[in-house]
Amino acid sequence: MKNIFDFIRRHFTLLSFLLLQIASIYMLTKASTSHQTFFSSKMNDATSKINERYYNMRGYFFLRETNQKLAQENARLLNLLGSNIAAPDSTIRVVTDSVYKDSLNKYRKYNWLPAKVIGNTVSLQTNFLTLERGSLQGVKKGMAAISPEGIAGVVVEVSENTSKVMSLLHRNSRVSAMLKKDNNAGSIEWDGASPYYLLLRNVSKGAKVVKGDTVVTSTYSANFPPYQVVGRVAEIEADPSSNFYTLKIKTAVNFFTVQYVYLVENLRYQEQFELENNNPKNRE
Repeated sequence: MKNIFDFIRRHFTLLSFLLLQIASIYMLTKASTSHQTFFSSKMNDATSKINERYYNMRGYFFLRETNQKLAQENARLLNLLGSNIAAPDSTIRVVTDSVYKDSLNKYRKYNWLPAKVIGNTVSLQTNFLTLERGSLQGVKKGMAAISPEGIAGVVVEVSENTSKVMSLLHRNSRVSAMLKKDNNAGSIEWDGASPYYLLLRNVSKGAKVVKGDTVVTSTYSANFPPYQVVGRVAEIEADPSSNFYTLKIKTAVNFFTVQYVYLVENLRYQEQFELENNNPKNRE
């Protein structure tokens, strides 16, 4: 209380001046309609600017919540895509199981889940993404990670509430991909050089490839849905000792700034994986 009185005593003249100014302005606006209109307009302008700044600041602090809601809504819409549903072969006997089936007798093949990136490396030879979603939230090994710009990697480790994704920027990463315009397929790898470029190897020299061609995931991938964007052709190298091109691909994803991904589960992944890795010699 003493500090308040000391402040008033030190600044008595200034405070008196401001108080008299406010009183005079109030009396002037009451006595004159034109002055009342003028000051009312100025007050409205000042109030609108303050409100604008307040809502801009409020929107900034709620960006995280907004992004999470958008990711959830996008995942819901992605799950409604017809490309996630595939009809079974009508020549075989249909056996009802726990996999979702719609009214047209088509079975769901892909399921999409949103996930936030909470860890990321780009400067190593073996780079990973860490996601804030784990087994308790439906994550499994082998699920594909796809950002809004393009594919990002494959889940390799899962705990209860987090998961680890092998980034495309990993020397052991291999993804089946193809040229979008003619389906000529190859294998996406990373040479450990630049985090902005990948290599598409073993593309047939019969492909009419040019710079700028779009590269997407192929129909041969067990992890990724087909036709997900990988990037664009930046350079073309023809190996004179083979019948294949090696293409340098500019990644669609900026791995320095990725914040959210969608985890995609192929509900038939395990069946395909076991069949493709089944060695007949093991049964002899």
